[in-house]
Amino acid sequence: MTALPPPTEPPPVNHRVARIILTLAVVALAGWITAGFLRAILWGGIIAIAIAPLYQRLEARWPGGRRGALPALVTLGVAVLFIAPLTMAVVEATHEVHQLALWLTTARAQGIPLPAFVDSLPVGREAVTRWWAATLATPDAAAGTLDKANVIVLRHTRLFGADVLRRAVAFAFALLTLFFLLRDRAKVAAQARYAGERLFGASGEQVAELILLSVRGTINGLVLVGLGEGVVMSVVYTVGGVPHPLLFGVLTGVAAAIPMGAAVLIAVAALVLLAAGSAVAGIAVAAVGLVFVLVVDHTLRPALIGSTTRLPFLLVLVGILGGVETLGLLGLFVGPAVMAVLVMLWREFVGVGAAPTGSDARP
Repeated sequence: MTALPPPTEPPPVNHRVARIILTLAVVALAGWITAGFLRAILWGGIIAIAIAPLYQRLEARWPGGRRGALPALVTLGVAVLFIAPLTMAVVEATHEVHQLALWLTTARAQGIPLPAFVDSLPVGREAVTRWWAATLATPDAAAGTLDKANVIVLRHTRLFGADVLRRAVAFAFALLTLFFLLRDRAKVAAQARYAGERLFGASGEQVAELILLSVRGTINGLVLVGLGEGVVMSVVYTVGGVPHPLLFGVLTGVAAAIPMGAAVLIAVAALVLLAAGSAVAGIAVAAVGLVFVLVVDHTLRPALIGSTTRLPFLLVLVGILGGVETLGLLGLFVGPAVMAVLVMLWREFVGVGAAPTGSDARP
């Protein structure tokens, strides 16, 4: 059998083209395979960026635990920080289940009387009274309406249960990503810095630093603003007579991370007061709360986020709102980071200097 001649060495250009094609194909395939976990991985990375300064201090105090114990403890602490408010809400809701069951039984047997605040409505009083009499006032009407509501609730409960399970798995995977990023953070940072220099030259590290600052600034704005809104609204709820004001305050602070999320909780609290017959208190809580949240969300939060990267107010606002619209909650962090890099590239292009990085830009 005649031996084949040895293959000739292809020109360097062919090598580069083949390598680029192979790299793109592998990256595309990897992206397709990991698409279902990409958001969880990004969440783990965002949390790792947010707590990096704190973790660095802990690592300096406990250098022996950096290989496993310290990352595990910090990851557990992050999990508790996220789960504790939800657990508190579930416990409080469980306490109300018995009262809700009794109320439903009474409503089906006796109907639901017209709330007292309806008589004080400036407009629509007669229309609300007619609708209430036709759907809720009598036992038969109330039973029919509640049966229809039960069908809708059961249908959405099944969907909600599946969504909760999916999000729980994603949260667990995000925590797993966080653990490995914390454990190998020095190695990951060195490799990312080297890759940035190879791909983008001298500006690679500057882009990475700007992204880190933007993500940390966004999280600082979300956490500080959320805590402030939760504390202030807890006081408002207490003064207004909202049931479980502390619980409503905690949930408002958590929901404040989402644009207009706090407004939804404020509206729910106002409706609870209206249903209890406290029309004036409900309107006051809604008015004070919504004005406060709108002002803070559209002035203080963008200012806190933009101060770390010196982004214009308008671009911060566009990054937040546009990011949420396109990527959901993840867009809160991706949107401002993209705007920051875009502004840096523009400043380099027009020759006015890039956004500050390093020690001069740290909050």
